[in-house]
Parts: sequence; C-alpha cells; structure tokens
Amino acid sequence: MIGQMLDTPLTRLTGVRHPVVQTGMGWVAGPRLVSAVANAGGLGILASATMTLGQLASAIEEVRSRTGAPFGVNLRADASDAGERVELLIRNQVKVASFALAPRQELIAKLKDAGVVVIPSVGARRHAEKVAAWGADAVLVQGGEGGGHTGPVATTLLLPQVVDAVDIPVIAAGGFFDGRGLAAALAYGAAGVAMGTRFLLTSDSSVPDAVKQAYLGMSETVVTRQVDGMPHRVLRTSLVDGLERSGTVSGLVRAVRNAARFKKISGMSWPAMIRDGLAMKHGKELSWSQVLMAANTPMLLKAAMVDGRPDLGVMASGQVVALINDLPACEELIDTIITQATDVLRALGTKPID
Repeated sequence: MIGQMLDTPLTRLTGVRHPVVQTGMGWVAGPRLVSAVANAGGLGILASATMTLGQLASAIEEVRSRTGAPFGVNLRADASDAGERVELLIRNQVKVASFALAPRQELIAKLKDAGVVVIPSVGARRHAEKVAAWGADAVLVQGGEGGGHTGPVATTLLLPQVVDAVDIPVIAAGGFFDGRGLAAALAYGAAGVAMGTRFLLTSDSSVPDAVKQAYLGMSETVVTRQVDGMPHRVLRTSLVDGLERSGTVSGLVRAVRNAARFKKISGMSWPAMIRDGLAMKHGKELSWSQVLMAANTPMLLKAAMVDGRPDLGVMASGQVVALINDLPACEELIDTIITQATDVLRALGTKPID
C-alpha cells in the first residue's frame, strides 16, 4: 500500500483514498472485485442489473464483510424496481449510487436526503447538464473508446465539453488504464478516472482465467448493434461476426430465447420485463424488436464472463485492451497508477518551458 495520495474533489466527495473508479460491469463487478478495489483505496462499484433484489442485498452484505472502505452500487434507472433498490441502498448506508442512465429527479433527491452520493453516467454534454441541474453530486462521462454501451464522441473531445459545462466533479471514462491517463484526465479538469476493462483484467476479477487469456490475446474491438440494438463495443470474435451477418428473423428468435432464459435467472415476471422494455423505449428511437433484443445483453455476457464460454458469448471491451498484457492484483494496479500519475504531474510541474 503506497503512502502518497492524489487529493481531488472525487476523493473528498466519496471518502476514498485514490481518484480511481472501477465501473459496475454486469457479471464482473461482484463482491470480490469491488472489495479488492475498495481495500486498495479506489471506488469499487457493485453491478446490480443482473441481480435480483435479494441477490443485491446479499452482495452488499458480502462486500461489507470484506471491507470497511466506501463502495458503490450501480443501478438501472429504468428498472421497474428501481425505487426498491434505492431503498435497499439507503437502509444499508451504501456510500455511492451510480446509474447507467439518468435517474429520475425524485430518486436523486431521495438518495441525497439520505446522504448517498449520486453519480450518473452520461455520454453527452446535455445529459451531464440535465443531471447536474437535478442535483447529482458528480457525473461519470464515457467517451467512445469505452467498452459496453458507448457513444460516438472520443473522450478527449467529450471530457472538456462536460468539464466546462457543469460545476460538479467529473469522472473520465473510456480509454484509461494507467497513471499517464489519470494525469491527463486531471489536466483536463476531471476529478478522477473510471476503468472497466483494466479492472476486468486483474487477478481479483472473478472472470474465468480462460476468458481473461482470450482478452489478453486480442486487440481488435468493434461497435455492434446486433447485441441489443444499441451501440455496444465488444471484442471482435467469430460469434460477433456471425451476429453481424444474421438476419432480423434469426436475431429475434435468439432474443426471445434469451429473454426467457433471463426471466428465469433474474426472477422477473413477463409483465415486469415488459415494463422495463417500455421504460427503455421511452424517449429513445428504439423499435420493439430492439427492445426485445436487450435480453441478449445479459445472457450473451454471462456465457463468457460467468460460464467461461467466449465462443458462445460476447466480451464487452474498451479499446485499451490492445495495451493490456498482464493481470495484476487491484492493489498493485492502483498503487502503480497513483505512483505513475504523481511522477508525471511532478515532472510536468518542474519541467522548464523552452
């Protein structure tokens, strides 16, 4: 454990030692990874979208048994039971609530009244402005380099837009994996960085070793809409190429099957899944076939991340995968990032200008 720290608005807001966030990756960000990040001084975020309410309660309890450090939980703002999950976080005094989509204003107010730090994720300046006006404590902004659902704007263009537009701490995501990136983000005005792929590829990650080795052996990612109808950055594999070539009918058949499988795993009823589909569709230009395809995301990710079958699933990945070649423990990773960032910032501060 290193002694040096980088004090930023993010560390002061959340109570963590280092301005490094591990994102809430479905099937990946479980109690083991989250607690390892928290114990290393970063902000670990528990992924709850693939958990039932009861499973989330158990996961929070397990994290608590592994660490006394602050951590967060990622919630789907459009989930039909989002209110119940918010109540669960409040009862368990979880430090941070992060959201993959902009939460309703009343949910933000309820969490803030209970002392929970609210950090929505956004992919556009206007979305950052909206949640800031609604009272969000900070915002995580992901550029197009990031894995999973992503947008078309590069982090280097999106980050300064958001930093200039809002007066709350901004966390940069998309393309970060080392201390140089953290130093660059701080120079842009960010309060810290968030990383997904880099934390997935650690020894503390519960992803099967064979899948981690598959990540380390690949360098090409692709943004596809064939996973769930929305832009999704994944590793380019033969399965993904097959999905890209599949027709509408075969895609819908696969989606119906996966919807049934996800219903069984999640314990959701068909009416609840339909309500979630309506929430997804609201305000977005999504067809009903695209909404139905959303069931592909958790099941295709589970095949790789849990079942260890990358040949049968998809592997969400940021473009930084091409630069990663090891599997450090979270403590080693964060210590290295902070040390490197501190050295870079010190060198920049003392280097004379010619």
